[in-house]
Amino acid sequence: MNIILIASQSARTRKLTLRPVHFVVIASAFLMITITMALAMNYVSFRYADKVEHTFLRALVVHPQQERHLEIQSHLSDNLNIMAAKLGQMQAQLLRLDALGERLAESTGIQSHEFMFNQPPGQGGASSALPVDNHSFEEFNQMLHELSHALDDRTDKLSVLDALLRRGRLEKRVLPSAMPVDTEWYSSGFGYRIDPFTGRRAFHEGVDFAAITGTPIKAAAGGIVVYSDHHPNYGNMVEIDHGGDLVSRYAHASKRLVKIGEVVTSGQKIAEVGSTGRSTGPHLHFEIRHKGVPKNPSLFLEESG
Repeated sequence: MNIILIASQSARTRKLTLRPVHFVVIASAFLMITITMALAMNYVSFRYADKVEHTFLRALVVHPQQERHLEIQSHLSDNLNIMAAKLGQMQAQLLRLDALGERLAESTGIQSHEFMFNQPPGQGGASSALPVDNHSFEEFNQMLHELSHALDDRTDKLSVLDALLRRGRLEKRVLPSAMPVDTEWYSSGFGYRIDPFTGRRAFHEGVDFAAITGTPIKAAAGGIVVYSDHHPNYGNMVEIDHGGDLVSRYAHASKRLVKIGEVVTSGQKIAEVGSTGRSTGPHLHFEIRHKGVPKNPSLFLEESG
């Protein structure tokens, strides 16, 4: 290829001849410049894409794939924040479950070393030869969601169980089950017997505990004193209402130490053993009545003679 150059101030001309080798050199130089600019743009797009704020410059600098990458990173960051919040809630729920578990274990008499609530249970096993699959983000999020629901369910059930156990302990406190006097045997049981005064067969509505005069008489359970006076047959007598139409009766006392309307607790001293009323000697006549009907005290007392 011949190129003729003509100067503007003279008529002289110059001829420039381009051979094939010249085209190769020019094309190579152009290609190198293009590659260099592309690499530079690519570096800038990855290095400074997040710092470019101008819309036009950002469109020139940031590669479409880089935009997609930034969107994915932002989406993952948001999801990680949500998962972190869920994990925080689950940790709080686990603390509640640990507290409930320890309280239930204590209530039921389970030894503390059998359930270490502050330590994870031991796990293990042989290595599996089966292929291992990694969880996807969606699967992991679903697992967290299901575990959170399971924790809520377990917390509700344990709370109900704890409430029932507390209620049972409360009912036991007002049930007349404590021994009313310190003795190892009773002199007359509940049911039919030979009356010591008439010699005839008669129904005995309580149990008699033989004890010396002055022995403390204690409330078999907490309640309210509904009777404290002298009775023609029972002598000095105290009655305690435990609620639920359940009343305990303490008769033939030598001394009464409580008044009507007074609130007493289980084991509190309420009178002293004597032989007042229809009695052949110092003892405590103890009765339990439900809705006015006498019940066998031996079925209630923790210790019976």
